[in-house]
Amino acid sequence: MDFALSDEQRLFAETVRRFALQRLKPDYATWDRGEPFPRERVAELAQLGITGLRVPAEYGGADAHYVMLGIAAEELARGDFNYSLFVQLYSIGSELIGQHAREAVKRVWLPRLADGSALAAFGLTEPAAGSDAANLTTTAVRDGDEYVISGEKASITFAGYADACAVFARTGGEGAHGVSTFLVPLDAPGVTRQVYRSPGERLTQRGSLYFDQVRVPADHLLGAEGKGFYQAMGAFDYNRAVIALACVGAAEQSLDETIAYVKERQSFGRPLAKHEAVSFQLAEHLTLVEAARLLAYECLWKRDQGEPHTKEAAMAKWLGPKVAVDAIHACIWLHGHYGYNMDLPFEQRLRDAIGLEIGDGTPEIMKGIIAREVIGRDYMPYR
Repeated sequence: MDFALSDEQRLFAETVRRFALQRLKPDYATWDRGEPFPRERVAELAQLGITGLRVPAEYGGADAHYVMLGIAAEELARGDFNYSLFVQLYSIGSELIGQHAREAVKRVWLPRLADGSALAAFGLTEPAAGSDAANLTTTAVRDGDEYVISGEKASITFAGYADACAVFARTGGEGAHGVSTFLVPLDAPGVTRQVYRSPGERLTQRGSLYFDQVRVPADHLLGAEGKGFYQAMGAFDYNRAVIALACVGAAEQSLDETIAYVKERQSFGRPLAKHEAVSFQLAEHLTLVEAARLLAYECLWKRDQGEPHTKEAAMAKWLGPKVAVDAIHACIWLHGHYGYNMDLPFEQRLRDAIGLEIGDGTPEIMKGIIAREVIGRDYMPYR
């Protein structure tokens, strides 16, 4: 069993961390406090190869291993947690289009995803269909060479400025078997947006997308009708580990900063770090964060090997955000009254990470998936 990164992966991690700490971290609070996020900043991610990690090589991407997604998310989150969301959305959009779109659609969108000039959102959640995603109500009705889409998608990351959205809509039947996926350009007539006042992740302009009789060409159906729900679950099976690593990265940076602080800060005539009440807290959180990190990378490694990893993805998604939130919260305590201050990044990291305790599946849903995978479907409470 080899836990080491390859030389290529190690160099990539070092490059992304340097970029995150030098370029992103100084502006982390800027977007949180209302400054408009300049889209040209995404081009910097493209120059690092991040936006094209999961774009096939023939369309300008890297077709990289899934472990590389985790590295990118972990290291970017050290500087600006919200940049890890670009890793998630670019990889999911690239995969859905690359694996399921018609060739003409691939030629239009994949090069733009690879170079960062376009961004695709993921439109599954609805006001009344979050955890119960198979029961969504957005509809897509075939009308000649087009589909007509109507409904609302809620809590959509990058709703404020995405260029397209993979919209999951009901094409017939009930439950998961009636859901299909469409790539919808968001400049189409009938599309409107609403950006939320979110406690965290403000850079991403999370919000709702409304589709009022929106017409899309029939060739914008991704894959076959009725396969949409399974496409979404396939994306979750690796993205949950990417989420975990984003939270881990924010926690790791917070712990590094706190360790430096407690070694310098004096209390009762000696550094805070000499008090076991301080050092033992740090030891506990360092251990739990590292455990979450390794679990998430195991999940992505299994994905790369073509091995089943649904259980590991759910474990990582439950554990990673949980231990990260606890660790960042402890970092606030360990800074004392100074920690309860918006001049330091901890409170923003805490607000940002809490959002990903919910996104892509709540803790309760993750525990249910773990139990289902281990105990069996016949023993689930909803059977």
